[in-house]
Amino acid sequence: MEFFFDALLSAVLITGLVIIMMMLLEYLNVTSAGRMGEGLRHSRFGQVLLGGFLGVIPGCVGGFAGVSLYSHGVLSFGALVAMLIASSGDEAFVMLAMFPGKALLLFGVLFVIGVAAGLLVDLFKPHHHHKEHNHHGACEGHFDVHSGDSQGIEPSWKNLRGASWRRIVLLVGIAAFIVALALGMLEHEHEPTAGGHFNIFDEYWINLVFAVCSLFVLWFTAVGSDHFVDGHLWNHVVKKHLLRIFLWSFGALLVIEAGMHFFDLEALVKGNIPFIILMAVLIGLIPESGPHLIFVTMFAGGLIPFSVLLASSISQDGHASLPLLAESKSGFVKAKAVNALVAAIAGYALYFAGL
Repeated sequence: MEFFFDALLSAVLITGLVIIMMMLLEYLNVTSAGRMGEGLRHSRFGQVLLGGFLGVIPGCVGGFAGVSLYSHGVLSFGALVAMLIASSGDEAFVMLAMFPGKALLLFGVLFVIGVAAGLLVDLFKPHHHHKEHNHHGACEGHFDVHSGDSQGIEPSWKNLRGASWRRIVLLVGIAAFIVALALGMLEHEHEPTAGGHFNIFDEYWINLVFAVCSLFVLWFTAVGSDHFVDGHLWNHVVKKHLLRIFLWSFGALLVIEAGMHFFDLEALVKGNIPFIILMAVLIGLIPESGPHLIFVTMFAGGLIPFSVLLASSISQDGHASLPLLAESKSGFVKAKAVNALVAAIAGYALYFAGL
């Protein structure tokens, strides 16, 4: 049962860190009135750069903004491709929680590949203007490119009077998480166990950084307006993401912990990297945040090389492509086909280069 509790502990830590990051991003998006990355609209190169930049923003805020701008005819198809390649959905948060240094390096590589592929695509594809549509998705309401949230967060300690049960639940949850981080309650034993357990959190300083971020989140959860706390933090972040991230993380960790415990998963994986790159590319076609966590977790545990993680991250884009599927089936199919092709080329190129 030890690996079950290890997986559970890691899943709780990952989910807590991801939710804290999502709340921070929600705060930045609302206080900047939804203007995150709205510049650079006027040149084709600028559009592709903007697409890459929106994709690199963790989660689906930037992705949804990119699809919205594309469907309003503001971004070119190449910019859309750049956004989808650079985007790795909610997995971006999980990677920042598990291996922050390597995650930032990966995002840089994704941005460069996304912009290069976007510029190439735009050389061959004329600019199209799209009709305006409304679209919905898993992060619906996170980002509206035209209307920032006029209500803002309106910080005031008076907002604590008559606090809603949602605000109280959030405050208690965040405070408990800060205490658990500070006391190291979510960390594993560091000596390897007989079952071949691996420790995915190799950068301990990150917990201190997150403890400080969590204090800031605690503050704006305490003083933010009811609209911000209930509408944004609770409805956008907690209701839509918390359970899903926890279940996917726990599932991926459990599968790998059990694989390490009962089989020689390491030998099985290491002998079949070309096949695993292909799997990563194909699974990346699913427009959902979650299935890709298996590759993130294997990379964190040292089971797969960077080439597999890169192929997975290029191919997948979390929920960013869901509104695109609602908007334009052909746009979705073409963009995902380019994604998969670039993912396969990059993954195999790095693999043969020994990375």
